[in-house]
Amino acid sequence: MLAQQSFKPEPTNVLLCGCPGSGTTWLKALSFAIITREKFNKCENNQRNSSFSLVATHLPYASLPRSVIASNCKMVYIYRNIKDVMISHYHLMRESLKLPLEDVPFEELCKGVSFNGPYWDHIMGYWKASLERPGQIMFLKYEDLVMEPTNNAKRLAEFIGHPFSVDEAKDGVVENIVKMCSEKLCNLEVNISGKCRQEEPCGIKKRLLHLWTIGRTTSRL
Repeated sequence: MLAQQSFKPEPTNVLLCGCPGSGTTWLKALSFAIITREKFNKCENNQRNSSFSLVATHLPYASLPRSVIASNCKMVYIYRNIKDVMISHYHLMRESLKLPLEDVPFEELCKGVSFNGPYWDHIMGYWKASLERPGQIMFLKYEDLVMEPTNNAKRLAEFIGHPFSVDEAKDGVVENIVKMCSEKLCNLEVNISGKCRQEEPCGIKKRLLHLWTIGRTTSRL
């Protein structure tokens, strides 16, 4: 309610959206690394406006502040195979709430009983908005990001207004960012055993496809 009334987006804001378990943490890492890369890489002539900011949310499109919907802010929406999202939710509940498998509310999640509403409704809300606001909402499929991370990182950079230069492409900047936001972050101790709020696991885990086929033995993504 407070955000609905008081949040005033800036023209340079980019919203990173998606349901929990859909790859939003990875999307945030990639986006942040892309817009701040001039501070760390060796390429020159790559300075950009430092007022750029990212805003991450799990809210459905209909629940976004009216000021956001009425603005020209760009949005990036990431989505994923619902079976893998379910398994990710399972591991979150197992680790943070200490729920045994038989007590995890899979049926309720299938029916859309969650803090963010039904999964398909969440996707369709942003999809319909993308048809009404062409060029302002980018859809990114998690599985595509796993299979072709470099190409999709380039797409992401182009969309949010921080495209990679020819020199950066030659110097392997794109590949380095992808590696940093995938392998290196996954192997950090904080992302292996760290906690965010009390007992809630945090951080970036391994990037796997078809998690549901091995879901009960794989760490949360």
